[in-house]
Amino acid sequence: MDRIRNIKDLAVLAGVSAGTVSRALAGSELISLKTRERIKALADHHGFRPNALARNLRIQRTGAVGVVVPLKSAKGEQLSDPFFIAMLGMVADGLTDRGYDLLLSRVSATGEGWLDQFIGSGRVDGVLLIGQQDMHEAIDAVASRYRPMVVWGGHVAGQQSCVVGSDNVVGGRLAAEHLLERGCRHIAFVGDPGPLESSQRLSGARAAIEAAGMRLTVIPDRETFRATFAGGERPDGIFACSDMLAVNCIVGLGNAGLRVPDDVRVVGYDGLGICEQVAPRLSTIDQQVEAGARHLVDLLLRRIGGEDTESVVLEPRLEVRDST
Repeated sequence: MDRIRNIKDLAVLAGVSAGTVSRALAGSELISLKTRERIKALADHHGFRPNALARNLRIQRTGAVGVVVPLKSAKGEQLSDPFFIAMLGMVADGLTDRGYDLLLSRVSATGEGWLDQFIGSGRVDGVLLIGQQDMHEAIDAVASRYRPMVVWGGHVAGQQSCVVGSDNVVGGRLAAEHLLERGCRHIAFVGDPGPLESSQRLSGARAAIEAAGMRLTVIPDRETFRATFAGGERPDGIFACSDMLAVNCIVGLGNAGLRVPDDVRVVGYDGLGICEQVAPRLSTIDQQVEAGARHLVDLLLRRIGGEDTESVVLEPRLEVRDST
């Protein structure tokens, strides 16, 4: 046979059924190892590769996973944020290793039905949602009727979503306790307190600060930041809701003539590589993003396969560097 055009041709050459060839090329253990190796060797020798599109149509799968990042442009959020870039890279590696393509969608999370619209497109076998914003309840409602979806974000008791994320309350407490141990008496929480993850981090920090009898100021935006540090009773410690926000705080403090950590100590939250690349090097709460990416991929593929899975809450760790 001069040319192998399809699985039937390869089956004739191998002296087996087309179904046996299909299962052998898919690595099915229903076919003996010896037969699998013989069929794969014949396919390699003749340069035959099965048609992935035809296979996906036959098994009603796309072979792709949608990675959805809901951002709100009105708040200046960008996909180029180091956290999203780090998470996307790790998730992409994990999906590729498992034989899946990645379909990235940066959606404007405004109005109703934005998530249903993406899921209903039929372009993917499942969805990884990176971030909850302030839409936890809406995402949970979708999760109750669409099972192959895993979310990176905050966990709450009784939720429908399968979520991977750090214990934000513990992480917030660790950050505040570290600043208190460093002698801070007036701590500012920098970040939007509305989204679930942020509110949980603020809750943990608030509990530690109030237990110590110290002062807490919430700074949700740049204008409030400038006004706060232009005043006479400025904070002497900052807990920023992300590493990127912490870097921006260090720049803003420098522009105001304040030194880190001499005048103000700064802690971030994420545990990204950028912490080692800024001056001073940034203390942070490491939420184990790499481990989180592995869990996201594993849980989603298990759910695509029909398995029900539980959420994973990662234990955050304090990484102390020069900024505190």
